[in-house]
Amino acid sequence: MKGLNKVMLIGHVGNAPEVKVLPSQHTVARFGLATSETFKNKDGIKNTDTQWHNIVAWNSLAQVIEKYVQKGSHLHIMGKLQYRQYVDAENNEHEVTEIVAEEIILLDKKESTTN
Repeated sequence: MKGLNKVMLIGHVGNAPEVKVLPSQHTVARFGLATSETFKNKDGIKNTDTQWHNIVAWNSLAQVIEKYVQKGSHLHIMGKLQYRQYVDAENNEHEVTEIVAEEIILLDKKESTTN
């Protein structure tokens, strides 16, 4: 049996996407996405739990993000969960959990124009 690594999120972009062209000529876009869930606690008081997700997209999808996605954009993202490690310039080790986007649907309503 094969495994399955699939993530689906609907949320709002928390910061302007950072888009770079790497020396390898691959384009990468990175941004944070907030998902929120509202629930009532045992006393009946409404609470909101917000989770932040690190999103990364590559090449043509990164170029679409650069053109159409901005802070506050409402997105539906499908992709896979990825864990990676890296060492920074000060030789500190970091662990990162991110969603590698494979498909993005823009959920923002288009503004109507009136003449």
